[in-house]
Amino acid sequence: LKQVFNKDKTFRPKRKFEPGTQRFELHKRAQASLSSGVDLKAAVQLPSGEDQNDWVAVHVVDFFNRINLIYGTICEFCTERTCPVMSGGPKYEYRWQDDLKYKKPTALPAPQYMNLLMDWIEMQINNEDIFPTSVGKCEE
Repeated sequence: LKQVFNKDKTFRPKRKFEPGTQRFELHKRAQASLSSGVDLKAAVQLPSGEDQNDWVAVHVVDFFNRINLIYGTICEFCTERTCPVMSGGPKYEYRWQDDLKYKKPTALPAPQYMNLLMDWIEMQINNEDIFPTSVGKCEE
């Protein structure tokens, strides 16, 4: 297992990015954050005196916002024509079910699936019963 997790080894050849391109700059930023010595375990640990529900809620919203930004950068390349199936590789196909419009798991093009997913997540985040915004509203 040591070889699998060795940072100098990879399952695929490392991709090279042309210096001066936007991808090269993004790659440099990603590498800097990965090798910055940040202790991820400490970064996500509940600070002393903070409410766990508030801490989790803040990170869920932050994670959603970051995923939304990332998705926004690739959505123009994934169209119903280029991405006709929402899949996780050749072995996995994701189907949408929401018990409203889609009562049974339904195959959808990836962009439509992602739009429904992002809207659903946003509805959950904006639901005061799940993510209350007022202090003292959380049930423990």
